[in-house]
Amino acid sequence: MATFLYKLGRLSFRRRHFVALIWVALLTLAGVGAASAPAAGNSSFSIPGTEAQKAFDLLEQRFPGTSADGATARVVFKAPSGEKMTDPGNRATVRDTVKELSDGSEVVRVTDPYQAKAVSKDGTIAYAQVSYKVSGMELDDAAKDALKDSAQDARKAGLTVEIGGDALQAVPHTGSSEIIGIAVAAVVLVITFGSLVAAGLPLLTALIGVGIGVSAITGLASALDLGSTTSTLAMMIGLAVGIDYALFIVSRYRAELAEGREREEAAGRAVGTAGSAVVFAGLTVVIALVGLSVVNIPMLTKMGIAAAGTVAIAVLIALTMIPALLGYAGRKVKPMGEKGKLLGRAKKQHEQGTPAKPNLGTRWASFVVRRPLAVLLLGVIGLGAAAVPAASLELGLPDDGSQPTSTTQRRAYDLLSEGFGPGFNGPLMVVVDAKNSDDPKAVFTQTGDEIKGLKDVVTVTPAQPNKAGDTATITVIPGSQPSSVTTEDLVHGIRDAGAGIKADTDANVLVTGSTAMNIDVSEKLNDALVPYLVLVVGLAFLLLIVVFRSILVPLKAALGFLLSVMAALGAVVAVFQWGWLSGLMGVEQTGPVMSMMPIFMVGVVFGLAMDYEVFLVTRMREAYVHGEKPAQAVVTGFRHGARVVTAAAVIMMAVFAGFIGSSESMVKMIGFGLAIAVFFDAFIVRMAIVPAVLALLGRKAWWLPRWLDRALPNVDVEGEALRATSGDGDGDRELVRV
Repeated sequence: MATFLYKLGRLSFRRRHFVALIWVALLTLAGVGAASAPAAGNSSFSIPGTEAQKAFDLLEQRFPGTSADGATARVVFKAPSGEKMTDPGNRATVRDTVKELSDGSEVVRVTDPYQAKAVSKDGTIAYAQVSYKVSGMELDDAAKDALKDSAQDARKAGLTVEIGGDALQAVPHTGSSEIIGIAVAAVVLVITFGSLVAAGLPLLTALIGVGIGVSAITGLASALDLGSTTSTLAMMIGLAVGIDYALFIVSRYRAELAEGREREEAAGRAVGTAGSAVVFAGLTVVIALVGLSVVNIPMLTKMGIAAAGTVAIAVLIALTMIPALLGYAGRKVKPMGEKGKLLGRAKKQHEQGTPAKPNLGTRWASFVVRRPLAVLLLGVIGLGAAAVPAASLELGLPDDGSQPTSTTQRRAYDLLSEGFGPGFNGPLMVVVDAKNSDDPKAVFTQTGDEIKGLKDVVTVTPAQPNKAGDTATITVIPGSQPSSVTTEDLVHGIRDAGAGIKADTDANVLVTGSTAMNIDVSEKLNDALVPYLVLVVGLAFLLLIVVFRSILVPLKAALGFLLSVMAALGAVVAVFQWGWLSGLMGVEQTGPVMSMMPIFMVGVVFGLAMDYEVFLVTRMREAYVHGEKPAQAVVTGFRHGARVVTAAAVIMMAVFAGFIGSSESMVKMIGFGLAIAVFFDAFIVRMAIVPAVLALLGRKAWWLPRWLDRALPNVDVEGEALRATSGDGDGDRELVRV
């Protein structure tokens, strides 16, 4: 592989006009395709195999035209102090609002609070429920504006009016977080390279790669039913890895220049060595993202595949466009150790006759190999302590109760809790399919009676049958808030009772609604975590065996990753569930951790963690197979790679940390979780635990059974073939057999 990539790098350097033209043409083509593609709606959300989804599908069949999975809005009214919602003036205002809401083209029905008995016992709070034909993500802006305008009209009449439900669900937008991440990346790159030109190359190529990837996703969104969150994830991951991959190749190019090679040769060798690491690091990220398909949630599968495609583009750009741009840059990209006018002297230290001072990476690695056991124990104990809160992890999906208190959704949630109890924000819909039963009416009555006898049940409405009389819906109001463990137990209790009813009457009892759907999604994600982990870690383990030609190094990489992810989950639990440092992070409401968080962190962080592992350890192996002792190889790897890996990790953390400032609790949690996970993995696992373990293992770290060594393909990540064929004397050095 190294020889092929070496030739590719030299070809791209020589034919830079042609290579640049191809990528610019692809960017233009993708941009034109995105601009001319039909506007895409939001991705349909379905959870195959869950009971809540089966109930929704059944409602579509037996209650046609009801839009069971359509958006809902609860317009909550509160009377002024000393007044009641039943007063004539307030009653007239509410009815005018109901009439105004009914005029919408996407509205299915609007309930009158006075006819539906939706007035609190003390008479101060009432609500009208609006049902729509489409989901909240698909609701057009005109319908949302009409909803807000009707509430504003009621406010002018003196009522307090807030709107809850998913009708005002906002489509995720990319804000200033990406700009902040790019700005921090630019500063870090300038400090790392000491040159604006060298720093600009990774940023330029990353933006081109993300531009092609996101434009392609936008162009295909309508045909493939891709949601807006798909492009958001692709942008986040593509931007981060695009900068990192280009950073490693440019850094290796500068190192090759420092050894006295001509620029075309240096570009070829940079792509042949660092480029090999980029290919395998990219493969681990692609495996992790494509592996999300095992969860069997279509939306998550599409997000993973689209992000994986963007990563593949980032790899191809790093291998071809970076050497092409290096050809354009010429002498403006300085050899390693030589600063541009921006940040230092223009002469190398060795040209001035003074010995080069060991860099920080060399000094740190030397310290670790002298005291590996102490560093290892300190790192493991520290991450273990951070992981302790993960034992109390509670999973769930956010509802309006987790919104900031400044939002109308949160204020509506609080008003409903005040007037009707906390469980009113999460009603359960029980669907009774009595088509195969002899007496459907009796089954409906029996189901309602059994549910009334369960714990935490406040209200059970009479069964509402369909026209055929073979299916009915029953609304159940729990006594606890939607995200509570008690409500989850109630859902399971109803389903257990339904199993008994089916045995007696052959009728199916299904529980659905947003609360039940959230519970089902959480359980589905939780059940898929272990198979996903086994698949992703297992495939990457096999890939790393090929890369490092070792058993213990990939095993150490996987175990270190698990330790960093557990520590990151512990930090997420401490902040978002326990409330530690919640004020500093802007967390207004603690509660269960988002159910998607563990599997999302495993997928994203594993791919990024393996990036650092590949880039850092391949340089160590390269030194070892060319004759250095194991401990010295560790130091050599850090001398060449620590600065670059540190810069890459800081850039990654900046990109993710920019999302902590979001007002959306889910986005805030993802940003914090990924940023802290990268910190733990890059600076504690890869920078401390990895060199300590390699120093303790010595030559055993690179052991591989002979039969396996013969069976594995030789991918030559270290560039042995390049050294063997070089004319600079490197080919005379003896290679160590491992």
